[in-house]
Amino acid sequence: MIEMKVTGLTIDPFTDMPIIILKDKAGERVLPIWVGIFEANAIALQMENITTPRPMTHDLLRNVIQDLKGTVQKVVVSELKDNTFYALVYVETPGDLLAVDSRPSDAIALALRTHAPILVEESVIDRAKSLDFSSERADTERLQKWLESLDPEELGKYKM
Repeated sequence: MIEMKVTGLTIDPFTDMPIIILKDKAGERVLPIWVGIFEANAIALQMENITTPRPMTHDLLRNVIQDLKGTVQKVVVSELKDNTFYALVYVETPGDLLAVDSRPSDAIALALRTHAPILVEESVIDRAKSLDFSSERADTERLQKWLESLDPEELGKYKM
């Protein structure tokens, strides 16, 4: 498994969908994960350290885990099937370690709130390189070039 950090959120210029950009510590591997607008908002709020007057869903989940004397040990983007990413949230409770099925966006939002490491299976990174999210190959190639050319300064300019 490879530990990765959220380096930014951006918008796919071809689909207008939010993308979470994960990058390994060395900056050699990049994994874009397309997410919904609400999940992107939850991640953006946490990245910008913005607190809401009432707990959002990911804050609620963090609070429930903590109140039950549990800790989020790590989140793992574990699979890629049919262009869909899958994740697991590892929660340690007194006497047990649970692996809870999750969407990657929810797992990442929770990891940011609990300061848990975000890990990605190497096989997921390898398979993601050959993803074809577009029905037209030219769009996929343009998107790949765009992702590779992103300036780190641009990644923080995600606006809702």
